[in-house]
Parts: sequence; structure tokens; C-alpha cells
Amino acid sequence: MIMNNYFGLHASRFLSLFCGAVRLIIKPYAGDLIRRRICLPHGKELKTTRMEIIRGAHPLHLRRPIATLGTFDGVHLGHQRIINEVAAWARSIDGQAVVLTFATHPRSVTAGQPAEFITSLDHRLLLMERLGVHAAMVLEFDRALSDTSAEEFARRYFGELIKARGVVVGYNTRFGKNRSGDVNLLRKLGAELGFEVRQAEPVTLDGRIVSSTAIREEIRQGNLEQAARMLGRPVSLLGTIVHGDGRGHSLGFPTANLDLHHETRPPDGVYAGHTVIHGTTCRVLISIGTRPTFHAPLAPVVVEVYIDGFQGSLYGRDIEVLFIAKLRDQQRFETADELIRAVRNDIERLRRMKIEEMKG
Repeated sequence: MIMNNYFGLHASRFLSLFCGAVRLIIKPYAGDLIRRRICLPHGKELKTTRMEIIRGAHPLHLRRPIATLGTFDGVHLGHQRIINEVAAWARSIDGQAVVLTFATHPRSVTAGQPAEFITSLDHRLLLMERLGVHAAMVLEFDRALSDTSAEEFARRYFGELIKARGVVVGYNTRFGKNRSGDVNLLRKLGAELGFEVRQAEPVTLDGRIVSSTAIREEIRQGNLEQAARMLGRPVSLLGTIVHGDGRGHSLGFPTANLDLHHETRPPDGVYAGHTVIHGTTCRVLISIGTRPTFHAPLAPVVVEVYIDGFQGSLYGRDIEVLFIAKLRDQQRFETADELIRAVRNDIERLRRMKIEEMKG
């Protein structure tokens, strides 16, 4: 694990706290299965077969596949409605649910600008698997795919490679060159190729449609409760545990640094949260910021976690931490002792929270 500078300075005892959503991920290639221990935020192991991940355009050999298409950034309530319908339809015909998705956001190619994700690809795949998806075909969205006509795309992927029995799309699904493909084209081709097409209705909250764009903005603004309502679960970050500078260990609060793989993070501050390790829910302190007590104002932002009560090494593993409440802003302390007192207070507040309340 990492013994890092926690909350801007402490990182010693934090290592103990890293008891969270551990999942070993060996990045899969074409046809490989995700090989990982999957833990739910509610402290229960996921009791499903492992989801198959197909990287690139390869024939799938699935039983009566029901498919959907999308980036599904955040896997929010709207996405969940689509994926749940896919899974339910597949179960009703003793079939298998499959998602056709993209490693890169189509907008990064079509608009020529990098896209920010609420959830990284690995995080999205984990969330899809929890919803009962059997297989995911992951495509690199490049210029060649962008120039593929909508009809050619549907014939190749839904017809030839997936051999779908059914396809579910969202209310605003578009695909193919110039986004010319829609549900009407799919229904026309489905009649020819032998698959039925259904369209899921959007999910609305407070009079507006739930969208990845809206959630991303709420997270950036620190409105985590509103973001959680649209996600249908607490805001979370999935990251790989990497080595830090080890300062926290010397302060008595071992911490773990997370590499977020470009996920949208909440504003700087200290947060209470939880994670799951080996099926056990653990309280977690999450620090986001530049660690101003020991670093210059323009230092890079670091995400550190302190897992209460955990002892062990998790270096190189992926964990998911879920945000429950903000405890305080990041601040610069004049001395290490002041920082230690502040972190001890953070931990005391964290421990007063009941695990049942933290699960949401």
C-alpha cells in the first residue's frame, strides 16, 4: 500500500484504512474475461459470472444476445434503465446481455477535443457488470469508425458480430457517420436482420433529464448529493493505488495515493466515505488537493485515502471509494502538530458515522 502524505500531510495510519472496494483487474484483451474480485459497496461479494470483455471487433458467441450501444459515462439512472431493460429482456428469453461501448469518447474524435469522464472505462465496466451484463465489446473510437455509415455499423456489429436477437437504445441514441443512425434505422434493419428494437424512455429528476453532462458539472461544483441522486448511488472514484512520497507514514497516518485514470473528481477538500475490502465495508477519509502544508500552491492535485482499521499492502490494485460527506476544506497548517490534530479530528468524526448510514 502506499504510505503517503494524508490530507496534505499525514499518511501513516491511513494505510490501515484502505479497506475498500477492492477488485483485482488484469486488463483484458480480446476474448478475455475480467479477472478480479468484485466487491459491492454494500459489503457483499457480487454473485454473478464474470463479464467477458472483448477488445475490438470480434465475433461473439453468446446465447440469444440482447444488446445495447453507448458510452454510458457514469452509468447513471438513465443508463441503468437501458441496461436493466437489456438484462431483463435477456433473462426472459434465457439469453445474455451485451453492451457495445467505446474506450474513448466519440466526441474526442468528432469534436477534436479530449473528453472528461465521470467514470473511466474500467469503472464503467465494473458498474455494468454489477447490473448483470454478460459481455462488453469495447471499441476504440477512431476516425475510421467515425466515418462508418450508420447502416454499415449496425449491420456489422448488431448483425454479423453480435448476432443480436434484440437491441435496446436510449431516447437520444445516435450512431454512425454524422450521427445519422437512430432508432428508426435500427427498426428497419432489424426487420431484415432478425432483431427486435426497443427504445427506453429518459429518466427525469426535478423536471430535467438525467445526463452525464449535468452530473459532471454537479461533481465539479461539489454538489455531491445532487450528483448522487442522478447516479442512483454515491459519487465514487475508481483508482489504482500508486506510490507517493511516504510523508503520511512518518506522521502516523498512512495513506494510499490513487491514480484516477482521468475521472472527474470533486473539489479540493477532506471527505468521509467508505470502500469494501474482501467483502468488508471500511470507513475511509479521502483527501483531494495540493497538500498545502508541505507543498507550494501550484503543486499537482493528489487524491489520498486513509482506510480506518486496515493493515496490509494494496499497491498496484484498483479500489473504488464512495463519497458520503465533506468534512472540511483543504487548509495550510503552520506546523505538523496542527495538521496531526486536524486529521485526528477528521478520523474521530469519521468513526462516529455508522456504517449503515454510510452505505446510503
